[in-house]
Amino acid sequence: MLTHRVIPCLDVKEGRVVKGVNFVDIRDAGDPVEVAAAYDAQGADELVFLDINASHEGRGIMLDVVRQVAERCFMPFTVGGGIRTIDDVTQLVQAGAEKVSINTAAVLDPRIVRQTAQRFGRCATVVNIDPKRVPVEELVPRLKNTDTPTESTTRPGTAFEVHTHGGRQGTGLDPIAYARQVVELGAGEIVLTSMDADGVKTGYDIEITKLISDAVDVPVVASGGCGNPQHMIEVLQQTRADAVLAASIFHYGEYSIAETKQAMHDAGLPVRMVNASVADGATR
Repeated sequence: MLTHRVIPCLDVKEGRVVKGVNFVDIRDAGDPVEVAAAYDAQGADELVFLDINASHEGRGIMLDVVRQVAERCFMPFTVGGGIRTIDDVTQLVQAGAEKVSINTAAVLDPRIVRQTAQRFGRCATVVNIDPKRVPVEELVPRLKNTDTPTESTTRPGTAFEVHTHGGRQGTGLDPIAYARQVVELGAGEIVLTSMDADGVKTGYDIEITKLISDAVDVPVVASGGCGNPQHMIEVLQQTRADAVLAASIFHYGEYSIAETKQAMHDAGLPVRMVNASVADGATR
């Protein structure tokens, strides 16, 4: 039986791990290499490492930090932010990233998804999709990939739109149609980050997670809104998501990886349990 993965997310800005609310109101959470090493020791299944300002600032990701994380950590990790070309992808893989997460570049030129899959395989090709609810009347004139927007049933009068550049720019793309497109191009996984739920800690966006996970046949990582392990349990039980990503609850010591997985296990979800001695040693 496949286990559900618990994935801490390290959003990095100016060389520091940070966390915000709805992609703004940023606060510091530590050194990325040290934070990554701590999660590795605690038994996290994977790590997602995102340079959140790289695309907005038009610069590449910090390869030196990626190399240091690769040297310190044994768990798989995904790196994103600042990827513009297949050469950028190649540098990240050579620096030690097992997967690359493409966001803005995939919208601007979807061919990079196919190029990445062809060079490094579908398993290494991740597309990060950042949807947000926007008023339907504003979205319809700029829709690009469907004549019918995916409207929200939980917030009438709004529809979902893909955003890029750290959530700063709307794209006119419907996230369900876009998810199907990138999977067809070669994406082997989707990290779905709800902009509406990000950092709010009231739970994952069940509606959009279900829509996306039902629409594609690749793993979907639910991201944005986790405030406690119960939120992880709810999104995994109510959708076809394969993994859960969280930041604040781990970064600031509200919950450990071990107790999070224990709660999931107690709820009947298959997870890779953390060895008690390893978890105890990681906290000392």
